[in-house]
Amino acid sequence: MKALWAVGPVKAIRFLWELMSCCMVEHCVFPQIRVGLLRLFGARIGRNAIIYPVRFINLYRGSFKNLTLGDDCFIGHECLIDLAGEITLGDQVTLAQRVSLMTHMNVGYPDHPLQTEFPAHVRAVRIGTGSFVGTGSTVLAGATVGRCCFVAAGAVVNDEFPDGVLLGGVPARILRKLPSESIETGQETIHE
Repeated sequence: MKALWAVGPVKAIRFLWELMSCCMVEHCVFPQIRVGLLRLFGARIGRNAIIYPVRFINLYRGSFKNLTLGDDCFIGHECLIDLAGEITLGDQVTLAQRVSLMTHMNVGYPDHPLQTEFPAHVRAVRIGTGSFVGTGSTVLAGATVGRCCFVAAGAVVNDEFPDGVLLGGVPARILRKLPSESIETGQETIHE
């Protein structure tokens, strides 16, 4: 009952609706049908996107309208996408398998002893055109990855990073700059 009290009856009903819509999206056999359903539910997705079976969470806090993908995006199997806040991917962004995009942080109920030290928050995640996020990486609330960046497998991105860099580590840091011709070819196109 504490969970129902914490979110309220309206959000609990919305949670049930979002759970049903997530089941439809997650269990589609074909990526193209999954993209169509996401558009139907309010996501803004560009042309030629491929989205494999992924897990969407926190829809009762946000909605599919918080998801914006540019043209030619690829989202691999078993990614975890937190739609409490906005997630924006530019054109030709690739998320490898099991990437997590987290837009919120909450340690627990409002009376949790760590709430004063780590207050709950929701912040957008942005990944620029032409970027790649490696297997098992996590992009945390408020993080921004610039255009034409390569995020190494297993990295934890928790900050803003410029265009054209190789990121890696926990927490992620710039390992080196990428050749400038890679950056110059990326063009940002976000679809509304």
